[in-house]
Amino acid sequence: MFAIMAGFYPLFYTEHILSLLCPVRHCRLPLSRDPRRAYCERGHSFDVARSGYLNLLQPQERRSKLPGDTVEAVAARRRLHGRGVTAPLLRGISELLGASQDDAVLDAGCGDGFYLGSLAREHGFNACGVDISIPAIDAAARRYPDCRWLVANADRAIPYADHSFDKVLSITARMNAPEFRRVLKDGGLLLVAIPAPDDLIELRGAGRDRAERTIATFAEAFTLVEQRRITTAAALDAAAVGDVLLSIYRPLQAAPPVATAVTFSLDLLLFRPCGKVVPGTTFPQA
Repeated sequence: MFAIMAGFYPLFYTEHILSLLCPVRHCRLPLSRDPRRAYCERGHSFDVARSGYLNLLQPQERRSKLPGDTVEAVAARRRLHGRGVTAPLLRGISELLGASQDDAVLDAGCGDGFYLGSLAREHGFNACGVDISIPAIDAAARRYPDCRWLVANADRAIPYADHSFDKVLSITARMNAPEFRRVLKDGGLLLVAIPAPDDLIELRGAGRDRAERTIATFAEAFTLVEQRRITTAAALDAAAVGDVLLSIYRPLQAAPPVATAVTFSLDLLLFRPCGKVVPGTTFPQA
């Protein structure tokens, strides 16, 4: 147990713990810490898991016992990453983000941490990932121990103080524009990745073009800086196609998977904050 907590020490015993906020409704006080927990002055306390993540998820924020990605979905996504299927998407995100070692970067809805953890290893920045799925965050913490991982409901509130981050990522996740603006520093950058119309077209047909809607939704708080589309195709065997079907947000009802070529395509939208946030709504990008 000591080794686990010793590993936890350099991750959360930094200036970044000072910007963490208590997630209890109507509290939002800064969190203090010791090696095994984080806590606020009102006595709300949150334990550190064995793998090193901090669980800030509140009971009323769950719609199920284990919300978010399942163990099976996380494992399927890991296998796809291992096949190199998502490597071209990662390169595109890395090029557009342009992060530096001095940056603090948040990935809201980080899933299994593949994109944030890989980017942090490449650029050496301070990385913080938030997701509602315990299996996903547990996997992220085990694979990328040099990043900070939180279980929390970013749809409601991101548990960090105002202007904590230089960069914010939202990669095929639910988006909370007011919260993104709140935690992003003035002059920072927000990178949003959404499925392009031809993403997984072989498996679910052509999708909607979400880019214009996303840009319009963010317009009151953000200015679009750049837009790119990253597309790659991979010849997958039946097992890999099955992993794709398991890993997407709303699994498809389909016949048993067969080997086929599959298109992976993301629209990348890079924003810079402007003006004040007008409270809005969170909307899904599945």
